[in-house]
Amino acid sequence: MTTASEPGDRLAAFGNQLVDVHIWLREELGRLREDVDSFLSGDGDRPKDLRAHCLAFCTALTRHHTAEDQGVFPVLAAAHPALRPVLDELARDHEQVEEILLRLQGLLDELPADTETGTAPDPAEVRRVKGELEGLIALVESHFTYEEKKLVSALNELDTPLPDDFTLSDLTGR
Repeated sequence: MTTASEPGDRLAAFGNQLVDVHIWLREELGRLREDVDSFLSGDGDRPKDLRAHCLAFCTALTRHHTAEDQGVFPVLAAAHPALRPVLDELARDHEQVEEILLRLQGLLDELPADTETGTAPDPAEVRRVKGELEGLIALVESHFTYEEKKLVSALNELDTPLPDDFTLSDLTGR
């Protein structure tokens, strides 16, 4: 009798786990967008809470991408050499995503520490924050879609353990 917890079952599902992580990250990014929009319209969280949410999301996404770059992509490149150009492109995307995350975090860190003064955020700040966030959303969505299209089948064929941060199971519960 086989059970879902047998090692071969888990290893055969890395591509599916990638999709699950991307679903969770997309949901978190959507919540971050809602929080930013709400704050910038004057209805939402204090800047401290918004910065904490952004930091948590940024950290999770960086952990996932680092696990891919350092653990998953080398394993895939060895098992599927034809994927090397795709993996290189995805790694470059990771660098671009990290640059945007840093800029977004910096912009959120510059927000006033307290919104109880009744002062609305500077419209130029609002445009910069929204612009960085929308750029991040567009890049991440394109990246995730491309990665899923190109890697899910190859990942599902792997029989080598991959880094835990790849699945973010401590955060997603999946």
